[in-house]
Amino acid sequence: MATIHPTAIVEAGAELEATVSVDAYSIVRGQVRIGAGTTIGPHTLIEGHTTIGRDNRIHQSCSIGTPPQDKKYAGEPTELQIGDRNTIREFCSIHVGTVQDEGKTRIGDDNWIMAYVHVAHDCRIGNQTIIASFAGLAGHVHLGDWAIVGGQSGLHQFVKFGAHAMCAFASHVSKDVPPYMMVDGNPLAVRGFNAEGLRRRGFGAERIAAIKQMHRLLYREGLSFDEARTRIAALAASEPEAAADVQLMTAFLAAATRGIAR
Repeated sequence: MATIHPTAIVEAGAELEATVSVDAYSIVRGQVRIGAGTTIGPHTLIEGHTTIGRDNRIHQSCSIGTPPQDKKYAGEPTELQIGDRNTIREFCSIHVGTVQDEGKTRIGDDNWIMAYVHVAHDCRIGNQTIIASFAGLAGHVHLGDWAIVGGQSGLHQFVKFGAHAMCAFASHVSKDVPPYMMVDGNPLAVRGFNAEGLRRRGFGAERIAAIKQMHRLLYREGLSFDEARTRIAALAASEPEAAADVQLMTAFLAAATRGIAR
C-alpha cells in the first residue's frame, strides 16, 4: 500500500504504486498514475490524465496536471506525462496539453525543475535539463536534453530551445535557440557556445572544436542562414568524430519555425 498521510486525499480512480508516499493535505484525483518510489510533498494537487514515473521528488504546493491556461480549452481529455527521477520543487505548475497540438505535455527523465517554474500546455521537455526558479515556459515550447534555463527567464510560445543550450538570468527568449549556444538579454543575443558545459559532460576536444566552428559559421562569418546551414552540414564529412553533433544542429535548423536567435 502507498503511504498516504491521514490528511491527504487520494480519490478512487487514481493508481499509486506501493512505494509512493503522499504527504499532508495533498490531493490526488482523476486518472492519475504514479510510479514506484515517487514522493509527493504537502499541499500539492495532482489531477487530470497524468502519468508520473518512478523515483520523482515532487515538493510542496505544486499544481500538476491541471487544465491549461488557454481560452480554447473545452475540457478535452488531454494528458501530462512525466518520466523518472525528476525533481520538481516548491510551487511549480505543470499543465496538460491541448487538442490544438498533440494533446500531451511531456517531461522526460532526470530533470531539475526549481521553485515557482511554470510549464504550460503542450511543452516537451527532454532529459537532464535544469530550469531555474521563476522561469516560465509558454505553450508548445520544446526544450532539448541538457538545456539550462536561467531564473526569471521567459520562453515564448512555440519556441524551440536546443539540446545543451543555455540562457542566462532574466532572458527574453522569443526566437529558437540552436543547440549548444549561450544566450541572454532582452532583446535576446547569442553570446557564445556552452563550452564549459560540454566539457563537464565529457565532450572531447575534437567535438568541442567542431561545435565552435558551427557557432562561427552561424554567427561570425557574415553568412546567410542558408549558406551557414550548407557549410555546417559539410562538417559531418570533415569532422567525423562530431558527425552526431552536426546532425543534431542541421536537424534543428531545418525545423526552426520562429527564426533563430542572432
